[in-house]
Amino acid sequence: MRTIKDLDVDGKRVFIRCDFNVPKDEDGNITDDRRIRSALATIRYCLDRDCKVVLASHYGRPKAGEFDEKNSLEAVYTRLKKLLKIAHNIYFAKDVVGEDAQEKVANMNHGDVVLLENLRFEEGETKNDKEFAKKLASMGEIYINDAFGACHRAHASIEAIAQLYDKEHKAAGFLLAKEVTFFKKTIDNPMRPFIAVIGGSKVTGKLEALRALIEKVDKMIIGGGMAFTFLKAQGYEIGKSLVEDELLDEARTVMIKARKRGVKFYLPIDVVVATEFSENATSKYLPAQEIPEDWMGLDIGPASSRLFREVLNDARTIVWNGPMGVYEMDKFAKGSLKMSHDIADSYATTIVGGGDTADLAQKAGDVEEMTFVSTGGGASLNLIEGKELPGIKALQAE
Repeated sequence: MRTIKDLDVDGKRVFIRCDFNVPKDEDGNITDDRRIRSALATIRYCLDRDCKVVLASHYGRPKAGEFDEKNSLEAVYTRLKKLLKIAHNIYFAKDVVGEDAQEKVANMNHGDVVLLENLRFEEGETKNDKEFAKKLASMGEIYINDAFGACHRAHASIEAIAQLYDKEHKAAGFLLAKEVTFFKKTIDNPMRPFIAVIGGSKVTGKLEALRALIEKVDKMIIGGGMAFTFLKAQGYEIGKSLVEDELLDEARTVMIKARKRGVKFYLPIDVVVATEFSENATSKYLPAQEIPEDWMGLDIGPASSRLFREVLNDARTIVWNGPMGVYEMDKFAKGSLKMSHDIADSYATTIVGGGDTADLAQKAGDVEEMTFVSTGGGASLNLIEGKELPGIKALQAE
Protein backbone atom coordinates (compact mmCIF):
# COMPACT_ATOMS: atom_id res chain seq x y z
CA MET A 1 0.00 0.00 0.00
CA ARG A 2 1.48 3.30 -1.10
CA THR A 3 1.47 6.30 1.23
CA ILE A 4 1.14 9.97 0.42
CA LYS A 5 4.93 10.33 0.51
CA ASP A 6 5.18 8.00 -2.49
CA LEU A 7 3.15 10.37 -4.68
CA ASP A 8 3.96 13.64 -6.39
CA VAL A 9 1.33 15.92 -4.86
CA ASP A 10 3.09 19.27 -5.28
CA GLY A 11 0.65 21.93 -6.45
CA LYS A 12 -2.07 19.35 -7.12
CA ARG A 13 -5.70 19.36 -6.01
CA VAL A 14 -5.90 16.59 -3.41
CA PHE A 15 -9.11 14.91 -2.26
CA ILE A 16 -8.63 13.58 1.27
CA ARG A 17 -11.19 11.20 2.79
CA CYS A 18 -11.06 11.86 6.53
CA ASP A 19 -12.93 10.47 9.51
CA PHE A 20 -14.40 13.44 11.35
CA ASN A 21 -17.12 11.38 13.04
CA VAL A 22 -16.41 12.95 16.43
CA PRO A 23 -18.61 12.81 19.55
CA LYS A 24 -20.79 15.82 20.41
CA ASP A 25 -22.82 16.76 23.47
CA GLU A 26 -26.55 17.55 23.50
CA ASP A 27 -25.86 21.13 22.44
CA GLY A 28 -23.86 20.04 19.40
CA ASN A 29 -20.44 20.90 20.89
CA ILE A 30 -17.53 18.59 20.05
CA THR A 31 -16.42 16.76 23.20
CA ASP A 32 -13.37 14.95 21.76
CA ASP A 33 -11.56 16.25 18.64
CA ARG A 34 -8.92 13.49 18.54
CA ARG A 35 -10.03 12.29 15.10
CA ILE A 36 -9.75 15.80 13.67
CA ARG A 37 -6.30 16.30 15.20
CA SER A 38 -5.21 12.91 13.86
CA ALA A 39 -5.87 14.08 10.29
CA LEU A 40 -3.81 17.28 10.59
CA ALA A 41 -0.47 15.71 9.62
CA THR A 42 -1.77 14.66 6.20
CA ILE A 43 -3.58 17.97 5.63
CA ARG A 44 -0.53 20.03 6.59
CA TYR A 45 1.73 17.87 4.42
CA CYS A 46 -0.40 18.82 1.41
CA LEU A 47 -0.62 22.50 2.35
CA ASP A 48 3.16 22.65 2.75
CA ARG A 49 3.35 21.52 -0.88
CA ASP A 50 1.05 24.26 -2.14
CA CYS A 51 -1.85 21.89 -2.80
CA LYS A 52 -5.53 22.66 -3.05
CA VAL A 53 -7.10 20.45 -0.38
CA VAL A 54 -10.64 19.05 -0.53
CA LEU A 55 -11.75 17.28 2.66
CA ALA A 56 -14.65 14.83 2.91
CA SER A 57 -16.09 12.86 5.81
CA HIS A 58 -19.24 11.16 7.03
CA TYR A 59 -20.89 11.99 10.33
CA GLY A 60 -23.40 9.91 12.27
CA ARG A 61 -26.19 7.96 10.60
CA PRO A 62 -28.49 10.48 8.92
CA LYS A 63 -31.29 9.33 6.66
CA ALA A 64 -29.67 8.93 3.25
CA GLY A 65 -30.47 11.70 0.79
CA GLU A 66 -31.74 14.12 3.44
CA PHE A 67 -30.08 17.09 5.14
CA ASP A 68 -30.06 16.83 8.93
CA GLU A 69 -28.68 19.79 10.90
CA LYS A 70 -27.78 17.56 13.84
CA ASN A 71 -25.36 15.63 11.61
CA SER A 72 -23.90 18.61 9.76
CA LEU A 73 -20.12 19.01 9.65
CA GLU A 74 -20.32 22.72 10.40
CA ALA A 75 -19.07 22.22 13.98
CA VAL A 76 -16.14 20.21 12.57
CA TYR A 77 -15.38 23.09 10.17
CA THR A 78 -15.25 25.53 13.10
CA ARG A 79 -12.91 23.27 15.09
CA LEU A 80 -10.74 22.57 12.04
CA LYS A 81 -10.19 26.28 11.46
CA LYS A 82 -9.06 26.64 15.05
CA LEU A 83 -6.72 23.64 14.94
CA LEU A 84 -5.02 24.37 11.62
CA LYS A 85 -3.99 27.89 12.62
CA ILE A 86 -2.75 28.73 9.14
CA ALA A 87 -2.85 31.79 6.94
CA HIS A 88 -4.89 29.91 4.34
CA ASN A 89 -8.52 30.21 3.38
CA ILE A 90 -10.71 27.43 4.73
CA TYR A 91 -14.19 27.12 3.28
CA PHE A 92 -17.22 25.01 4.14
CA ALA A 93 -19.44 23.73 1.35
CA LYS A 94 -23.13 23.58 2.23
CA ASP A 95 -23.54 20.43 0.14
CA VAL A 96 -21.45 17.47 -1.03
CA VAL A 97 -21.44 17.48 -4.84
CA GLY A 98 -24.00 20.23 -5.44
CA GLU A 99 -23.64 23.79 -6.74
CA ASP A 100 -22.01 25.22 -3.62
CA ALA A 101 -19.38 22.46 -3.42
CA GLN A 102 -18.62 22.60 -7.14
CA GLU A 103 -18.28 26.39 -7.09
CA LYS A 104 -16.02 26.50 -4.04
CA VAL A 105 -13.77 23.73 -5.38
CA ALA A 106 -13.57 25.34 -8.84
CA ASN A 107 -12.52 28.69 -7.33
CA MET A 108 -9.83 27.32 -5.03
CA ASN A 109 -6.37 28.85 -4.94
CA HIS A 110 -3.23 26.95 -3.99
CA GLY A 111 -3.13 26.56 -0.21
CA ASP A 112 -6.93 26.69 0.15
CA VAL A 113 -9.00 24.09 2.00
CA VAL A 114 -12.62 23.16 1.29
CA LEU A 115 -14.55 20.89 3.67
CA LEU A 116 -17.56 19.24 2.05
CA GLU A 117 -20.81 18.64 3.93
CA ASN A 118 -21.56 15.20 5.42
CA LEU A 119 -21.06 12.54 2.73
CA ARG A 120 -23.99 10.51 4.07
CA PHE A 121 -26.41 13.28 3.15
CA GLU A 122 -26.03 11.79 -0.34
CA GLU A 123 -27.77 8.48 -0.98
CA GLY A 124 -24.95 7.27 -3.22
CA GLU A 125 -22.38 7.23 -0.41
CA THR A 126 -23.57 4.20 1.55
CA LYS A 127 -24.67 2.46 -1.67
CA ASN A 128 -21.11 2.62 -3.02
CA ASP A 129 -22.56 4.29 -6.12
CA LYS A 130 -20.05 4.71 -8.96
CA GLU A 131 -21.71 7.78 -10.43
CA PHE A 132 -21.57 9.55 -7.08
CA ALA A 133 -17.93 8.44 -6.74
CA LYS A 134 -17.16 10.01 -10.13
CA LYS A 135 -18.55 13.35 -8.93
CA LEU A 136 -16.32 13.16 -5.88
CA ALA A 137 -13.31 12.14 -7.96
CA SER A 138 -13.79 15.16 -10.23
CA MET A 139 -12.74 17.31 -7.25
CA GLY A 140 -9.25 15.85 -6.92
CA GLU A 141 -6.32 14.88 -9.13
CA ILE A 142 -4.99 12.85 -6.20
CA TYR A 143 -7.04 10.65 -3.85
CA ILE A 144 -5.84 10.12 -0.28
CA ASN A 145 -7.65 7.86 2.18
CA ASP A 146 -6.90 8.83 5.78
CA ALA A 147 -10.14 7.50 7.27
CA PHE A 148 -9.08 4.29 8.99
CA GLY A 149 -12.31 4.26 11.03
CA ALA A 150 -14.35 3.90 7.82
CA CYS A 151 -12.10 1.50 5.86
CA HIS A 152 -14.23 -1.52 6.73
CA ARG A 153 -17.17 0.10 4.87
CA ALA A 154 -17.56 -0.46 1.12
CA HIS A 155 -18.83 3.09 0.57
CA ALA A 156 -18.44 5.38 -2.43
CA SER A 157 -15.85 7.70 -0.86
CA ILE A 158 -13.85 4.70 0.39
CA GLU A 159 -14.01 1.97 -2.25
CA ALA A 160 -15.70 3.12 -5.49
CA ILE A 161 -13.72 6.37 -5.71
CA ALA A 162 -10.35 4.64 -5.16
CA GLN A 163 -11.03 2.38 -8.16
CA LEU A 164 -11.19 5.47 -10.38
CA TYR A 165 -7.54 6.35 -9.72
CA ASP A 166 -4.39 4.53 -10.83
CA LYS A 167 -1.65 3.66 -8.33
CA GLU A 168 0.28 6.87 -9.10
CA HIS A 169 -2.66 8.99 -7.98
CA LYS A 170 -3.99 7.27 -4.86
CA ALA A 171 -2.46 6.42 -1.50
CA ALA A 172 -2.95 6.17 2.25
CA GLY A 173 -2.59 9.23 4.46
CA PHE A 174 -0.27 9.21 7.46
CA LEU A 175 -2.96 8.18 9.94
CA LEU A 176 -4.25 5.25 7.90
CA ALA A 177 -0.73 3.97 7.19
CA LYS A 178 0.19 4.25 10.88
CA GLU A 179 -2.93 2.38 12.03
CA VAL A 180 -2.47 -0.52 9.61
CA THR A 181 1.27 -0.86 10.22
CA PHE A 182 0.91 -0.74 14.01
CA PHE A 183 -1.90 -3.27 14.19
CA LYS A 184 -0.32 -5.73 11.76
CA LYS A 185 3.12 -5.52 13.38
CA THR A 186 1.79 -5.89 16.93
CA ILE A 187 -0.78 -8.60 16.29
CA ASP A 188 1.45 -10.70 14.03
CA ASN A 189 4.59 -10.47 16.15
CA PRO A 190 3.70 -9.42 19.71
CA MET A 191 5.98 -9.22 22.73
CA ARG A 192 4.80 -11.85 25.20
CA PRO A 193 2.87 -12.37 27.41
CA PHE A 194 0.22 -11.06 25.01
CA ILE A 195 -3.11 -10.29 26.68
CA ALA A 196 -6.45 -9.39 25.08
CA VAL A 197 -9.02 -7.46 27.12
CA ILE A 198 -12.40 -7.70 25.42
CA GLY A 199 -15.57 -6.02 26.66
CA GLY A 200 -18.65 -4.28 25.38
CA SER A 201 -22.29 -5.22 25.44
CA LYS A 202 -22.49 -8.14 23.02
CA VAL A 203 -20.56 -11.12 21.73
CA THR A 204 -22.13 -10.49 18.31
CA GLY A 205 -19.69 -8.46 16.26
CA LYS A 206 -16.70 -9.60 18.30
CA LEU A 207 -17.01 -13.35 17.85
CA GLU A 208 -14.59 -13.48 14.90
CA ALA A 209 -12.11 -11.31 16.80
CA LEU A 210 -12.34 -13.65 19.80
CA ARG A 211 -11.68 -16.66 17.58
CA ALA A 212 -8.69 -14.97 15.96
CA LEU A 213 -7.22 -13.73 19.25
CA ILE A 214 -7.52 -17.13 20.95
CA GLU A 215 -4.99 -18.34 18.34
CA LYS A 216 -2.51 -15.61 19.27
CA VAL A 217 -2.81 -14.50 22.91
CA ASP A 218 -1.50 -15.98 26.14
CA LYS A 219 -4.36 -14.66 28.28
CA MET A 220 -7.84 -13.30 27.62
CA ILE A 221 -10.01 -11.16 29.90
CA ILE A 222 -13.73 -10.87 29.15
CA GLY A 223 -15.86 -8.12 30.70
CA GLY A 224 -18.88 -5.96 29.95
CA GLY A 225 -22.31 -7.25 29.00
CA MET A 226 -20.80 -9.97 26.82
CA ALA A 227 -19.39 -11.66 29.93
CA PHE A 228 -22.87 -12.79 30.95
CA THR A 229 -23.23 -14.94 27.84
CA PHE A 230 -20.05 -16.76 28.90
CA LEU A 231 -21.20 -17.01 32.53
CA LYS A 232 -24.53 -18.48 31.46
CA ALA A 233 -22.69 -20.88 29.16
CA GLN A 234 -20.94 -22.15 32.32
CA GLY A 235 -24.33 -22.77 33.93
CA TYR A 236 -24.57 -19.74 36.21
CA GLU A 237 -27.74 -17.76 36.94
CA ILE A 238 -27.38 -14.28 35.40
CA GLY A 239 -30.82 -12.84 36.25
CA LYS A 240 -31.97 -10.12 33.85
CA SER A 241 -28.43 -9.39 32.63
CA LEU A 242 -27.80 -8.97 28.93
CA VAL A 243 -27.39 -12.37 27.27
CA GLU A 244 -27.30 -13.81 23.76
CA ASP A 245 -28.82 -17.27 24.15
CA GLU A 246 -28.20 -18.12 20.49
CA LEU A 247 -24.44 -17.75 21.09
CA LEU A 248 -24.12 -19.94 24.19
CA ASP A 249 -22.67 -22.81 22.16
CA GLU A 250 -20.20 -20.43 20.49
CA ALA A 251 -19.17 -19.13 23.91
CA ARG A 252 -18.54 -22.70 25.10
CA THR A 253 -16.51 -23.38 21.96
CA VAL A 254 -14.31 -20.33 22.58
CA MET A 255 -13.66 -21.42 26.18
CA ILE A 256 -12.90 -25.01 25.14
CA LYS A 257 -10.51 -23.76 22.46
CA ALA A 258 -8.76 -21.54 25.01
CA ARG A 259 -8.31 -24.50 27.36
CA LYS A 260 -6.93 -26.72 24.58
CA ARG A 261 -4.45 -24.05 23.51
CA GLY A 262 -3.37 -23.28 27.06
CA VAL A 263 -4.76 -19.75 26.95
CA LYS A 264 -5.73 -18.49 30.40
CA PHE A 265 -9.33 -17.30 30.19
CA TYR A 266 -10.72 -14.87 32.78
CA LEU A 267 -14.31 -13.84 33.50
CA PRO A 268 -15.60 -11.49 36.24
CA ILE A 269 -15.77 -13.10 39.68
CA ASP A 270 -18.03 -10.39 41.09
CA VAL A 271 -20.38 -7.86 39.54
CA VAL A 272 -22.33 -4.70 40.29
CA VAL A 273 -26.02 -5.61 40.00
CA ALA A 274 -29.06 -3.34 39.91
CA THR A 275 -32.83 -3.71 39.86
CA GLU A 276 -33.09 -1.85 36.54
CA PHE A 277 -31.06 -0.20 33.79
CA SER A 278 -30.95 3.22 35.44
CA GLU A 279 -28.49 5.56 37.14
CA ASN A 280 -30.90 5.82 40.07
CA ALA A 281 -31.54 2.09 40.50
CA THR A 282 -30.74 0.28 43.73
CA SER A 283 -27.41 -1.53 43.30
CA LYS A 284 -25.03 -3.80 45.20
CA TYR A 285 -21.91 -5.96 44.78
CA LEU A 286 -22.37 -9.71 44.48
CA PRO A 287 -20.28 -12.74 43.46
CA ALA A 288 -20.85 -13.54 39.77
CA GLN A 289 -22.44 -16.85 40.81
CA GLU A 290 -25.07 -15.21 43.01
CA ILE A 291 -26.98 -12.83 40.73
CA PRO A 292 -30.69 -12.84 41.76
CA GLU A 293 -33.24 -13.74 39.09
CA ASP A 294 -34.77 -10.25 38.94
CA TRP A 295 -31.50 -8.23 39.03
CA MET A 296 -29.07 -7.37 36.23
CA GLY A 297 -25.29 -7.03 36.09
CA LEU A 298 -24.09 -3.61 34.86
CA ASP A 299 -20.40 -3.50 35.80
CA ILE A 300 -17.58 -5.68 37.09
CA GLY A 301 -17.00 -5.59 40.85
CA PRO A 302 -13.91 -4.61 42.88
CA ALA A 303 -12.70 -8.22 43.27
CA SER A 304 -12.77 -8.65 39.48
CA SER A 305 -10.82 -5.42 39.06
CA ARG A 306 -8.15 -6.66 41.49
CA LEU A 307 -7.99 -10.03 39.73
CA PHE A 308 -7.67 -8.45 36.29
CA ARG A 309 -4.92 -6.13 37.53
CA GLU A 310 -2.94 -9.17 38.70
CA VAL A 311 -3.52 -10.84 35.32
CA LEU A 312 -2.09 -7.75 33.56
CA ASN A 313 0.97 -7.47 35.81
CA ASP A 314 3.39 -9.40 33.58
CA ALA A 315 1.93 -8.28 30.23
CA ARG A 316 4.27 -7.16 27.45
CA THR A 317 1.48 -6.50 24.92
CA ILE A 318 -2.16 -5.61 25.67
CA VAL A 319 -4.95 -5.19 23.13
CA TRP A 320 -8.08 -3.65 24.66
CA ASN A 321 -11.44 -3.42 22.94
CA GLY A 322 -14.63 -2.72 24.86
CA PRO A 323 -15.67 -1.33 28.27
CA MET A 324 -16.22 -3.47 31.37
CA GLY A 325 -19.71 -2.11 32.08
CA VAL A 326 -22.20 0.65 31.34
CA TYR A 327 -19.52 3.35 31.57
CA GLU A 328 -21.88 6.04 30.27
CA MET A 329 -23.53 5.98 33.71
CA ASP A 330 -21.13 7.13 36.46
CA LYS A 331 -22.62 4.63 38.90
CA PHE A 332 -21.53 1.73 36.68
CA ALA A 333 -18.30 3.18 35.26
CA LYS A 334 -15.85 2.26 38.03
CA GLY A 335 -14.83 -1.11 36.57
CA SER A 336 -14.17 0.36 33.13
CA LEU A 337 -12.22 3.34 34.50
CA LYS A 338 -10.16 1.04 36.73
CA MET A 339 -9.37 -1.19 33.75
CA SER A 340 -8.25 1.85 31.76
CA HIS A 341 -5.98 3.00 34.60
CA ASP A 342 -4.50 -0.47 35.05
CA ILE A 343 -3.74 -0.85 31.34
CA ALA A 344 -2.24 2.65 31.21
CA ASP A 345 -0.08 1.89 34.28
CA SER A 346 1.33 -1.33 32.82
CA TYR A 347 4.76 -1.52 31.22
CA ALA A 348 3.30 -3.25 28.16
CA THR A 349 2.77 -2.03 24.63
CA THR A 350 -0.89 -0.99 24.91
CA ILE A 351 -3.26 -0.81 21.95
CA VAL A 352 -6.70 0.68 22.48
CA GLY A 353 -9.43 -0.10 19.93
CA GLY A 354 -11.37 2.91 18.69
CA GLY A 355 -15.01 3.80 19.29
CA ASP A 356 -16.26 3.37 22.87
CA THR A 357 -12.90 2.12 24.11
CA ALA A 358 -11.06 5.22 22.93
CA ASP A 359 -13.80 7.45 24.39
CA LEU A 360 -13.48 5.60 27.68
CA ALA A 361 -9.69 6.04 27.77
CA GLN A 362 -10.27 9.73 27.11
CA LYS A 363 -12.82 9.93 29.93
CA ALA A 364 -10.37 8.20 32.26
CA GLY A 365 -7.61 10.65 31.31
CA ASP A 366 -5.35 7.80 30.16
CA VAL A 367 -4.96 8.49 26.43
CA GLU A 368 -1.47 9.99 26.77
CA GLU A 369 -0.28 6.93 28.71
CA MET A 370 -1.38 4.42 26.06
CA THR A 371 1.07 3.34 23.37
CA PHE A 372 -1.50 3.59 20.61
CA VAL A 373 -5.15 4.64 20.53
CA SER A 374 -6.92 3.65 17.31
CA THR A 375 -9.43 5.95 15.62
CA GLY A 376 -11.49 3.02 14.32
CA GLY A 377 -13.52 0.56 16.38
CA GLY A 378 -15.01 -1.70 13.71
CA ALA A 379 -11.99 -1.34 11.43
CA SER A 380 -9.56 -2.31 14.19
CA LEU A 381 -11.66 -5.38 15.01
CA ASN A 382 -11.59 -6.40 11.34
CA LEU A 383 -7.80 -6.08 11.27
CA ILE A 384 -7.55 -8.24 14.41
CA GLU A 385 -9.77 -10.81 12.69
CA GLY A 386 -7.40 -10.82 9.72
CA LYS A 387 -10.08 -9.56 7.35
CA GLU A 388 -9.29 -7.54 4.23
CA LEU A 389 -10.68 -4.03 4.58
CA PRO A 390 -12.44 -2.69 1.43
CA GLY A 391 -10.76 0.71 1.75
CA ILE A 392 -7.26 -0.76 1.95
CA LYS A 393 -7.88 -3.30 -0.82
CA ALA A 394 -9.07 -0.50 -3.13
CA LEU A 395 -5.89 1.49 -2.47
CA GLN A 396 -3.73 -1.52 -3.32
CA ALA A 397 -5.50 -2.19 -6.62
CA GLU A 398 -3.67 -1.20 -9.80
